Amino acid sequence: MPRGRYSLHDPHDHTPLAEEHFHCAPGPLGWRYVSQLTTPSGDHAGSVDLALDELGRPIRLELHAASWQVRGAALDGVTWVRTDPTGTEATEGNVRAHAFTGTSPAFLVATARLLRLTPDASATRVRLVAFTDPVLAPRTVDQSWALISRETHATDNGPLTVDEYQVTALDTGEQHVVHLAGDVVLAAPGVELEHLESPPSFFA
Repeated sequence: MPRGRYSLHDPHDHTPLAEEHFHCAPGPLGWRYVSQLTTPSGDHAGSVDLALDELGRPIRLELHAASWQVRGAALDGVTWVRTDPTGTEATEGNVRAHAFTGTSPAFLVATARLLRLTPDASATRVRLVAFTDPVLAPRTVDQSWALISRETHATDNGPLTVDEYQVTALDTGEQHVVHLAGDVVLAAPGVELEHLESPPSFFA
């Protein structure tokens, strides 16, 4: 069960945004990721609880940020309920999309797991619902993912396979690179892996 800490920062000016303390693990039904976020000053900033089925579809998502809450799942595309800080108003949404995304590194792992790309495959288009900070506002985004390399590195704990993905935002054409080792993000825009207590888990 990988357990560790990511630092999140603005990918443009590198302003520190939060630290995300996480643990995740594959299980008989799929994969689960749980994390707590803190501000640079150490205050609680939110949480992420994401569970995928064996095909990589989100069977449960719960996000908290700035007293806002989102609960969602794959249902007729993806469906969610967003609740305001007072808890008095809840708004339901549904989009014909494949999955969710957001600032948490969990969503990068989840999208890669859903697509199951191989290095010789062409780029794959995916539609996602992004929940943007700080109020978890939903926004539909279209991306293209391609697995451009897969390399195995020797480590003290044995061979480590690293996948390099090229992700393209189809509305702007902006491209960035994501490096994953199993269910851990090694590097991505706005994300740095600061600490890892145990090796990544690899999906069958």
